[in-house]
Amino acid sequence: MISNVYQGGFDASWELDLFGGTRRSAEAADAQLAAAGFSRFDVQVTLVAEVARNYTAARSFQRRLAIAQQNLKAQREVVALARDRSRQGLISSLEPEQAATVLAQTEAQVPALEYGLQASIHHLGVLLGQLPGTLLVELAAPAPIPAVPPQVPAGLPSDLLLRRPDIRMAERQLAAATAQIGIATADLFPKFSLTGNLGTQSANSGNLFTPGSSTWSVGPAFQWRIFDAGRIRAHIRVQNARQEEALAGYEKTVLLGFEDVENALVAYAKEQARNVPLGAAVASSRKSLEISRDQYANGLTSFLNVLDAERSLYQAQDSLVQSDQAVAQDLIALYKALGGGWEEPGAALVPARPKV
Repeated sequence: MISNVYQGGFDASWELDLFGGTRRSAEAADAQLAAAGFSRFDVQVTLVAEVARNYTAARSFQRRLAIAQQNLKAQREVVALARDRSRQGLISSLEPEQAATVLAQTEAQVPALEYGLQASIHHLGVLLGQLPGTLLVELAAPAPIPAVPPQVPAGLPSDLLLRRPDIRMAERQLAAATAQIGIATADLFPKFSLTGNLGTQSANSGNLFTPGSSTWSVGPAFQWRIFDAGRIRAHIRVQNARQEEALAGYEKTVLLGFEDVENALVAYAKEQARNVPLGAAVASSRKSLEISRDQYANGLTSFLNVLDAERSLYQAQDSLVQSDQAVAQDLIALYKALGGGWEEPGAALVPARPKV
């Protein structure tokens, strides 16, 4: 005999979290979500620092090119003057060749500087999600290297390091690993739940939703993996080991963060100290060149002293620009080491202490 039964409904189950397994699962998920957010913030800080670093490099190459062009103009004038005096028999043919050598050495540096400028602009465009050559026209006009503050606030509090996204991410990963221990431990205990079912059932589809066709059931459920105790305890030991690994990683990240900040502070201060005598060297080299040219014109010194003064001035100017670039980039490195700046972070930026 064939008969038809029509039924519909739904059921639900609610586990009683008596031993904290569900709560710890929620904690682990929240910590992993927060770690992913800090990872994204880490990428943002790195991107901002790289954009600033490449922009500073581009402006530095522009300034170095301008200095090279200025020196080339002066050196060409010196070569022309030396050749003219040589044709008049006032000096030997050696001096024009010496001047031409200095000129050629300066000219040989220009292509490398032009490459560095274009490469910096190309990389800057890529960092901004554009084609490499997009910013060549926009950045063609020379501009100074961005100015930097003479100093950053001294005595930075150690809590400032906690704004570093890598430290905050490591702390959340440690919290997630700790919560995993609680999840594994909860499996040692029985699980209690309430299950229920509500629906309709009828041999005739037309009567499926009549009051007499309603069905329901409710009752407790009990589950205990008593014969898996050995496997559960082994899993707990695994989670403990992972938590210890996460703790070691957190401690390492904090120590490296302190190291990065200290190195960045020292580099910034020392480069500023180096920048001052380099500026003095440029001023004295320029004065030496003026004196040597005057003395040479009056026959009081050799042409070689003029060439040495020109070479020294160019090297001093180029070194000063590179130092200006290094000061700016050391400040950028400090910005990155502190996780996005050195202002005192708000309470919302400071993550919770590790739950060990």
